[in-house]
Amino acid sequence: MAERVVTKREPQGGIGELLARTGRDLAELLRCEVELARLEITEEARSFARASAVLVAGAVAAFLAVLLLLFAAAWGLAEVMAPGFAFLIVGAVVAIAATFLILAGRARLTRIDPVPRQTTTTLEEDARWARQQLR
Repeated sequence: MAERVVTKREPQGGIGELLARTGRDLAELLRCEVELARLEITEEARSFARASAVLVAGAVAAFLAVLLLLFAAAWGLAEVMAPGFAFLIVGAVVAIAATFLILAGRARLTRIDPVPRQTTTTLEEDARWARQQLR
């Protein structure tokens, strides 16, 4: 009777194909993660730009308020009342508006998170997945 030799067969395609496919999958995963990070950072930069614009508007308004208040005080003292009070009222209104704008801009800046949280989370998940694949 002929002896039958049983050889261990690798899965179809072999281990080389499996490693190549895993490498391609990891490369695609990294490309996706980089794209996610880019999108997340872009969105945070836009938020920062909008908050900065409000803060700058507040600073400009504050500068104008100081000018008007100083002009009002000088003119008020020089004229002993009437036109000075008008400038004083306008200066006070501009100062209130400037305060509001500065506080709103500062509040927006504190809400901005420069760390791409979603990307960080998915990278951690990817690392766990890669470790499991290597076991």
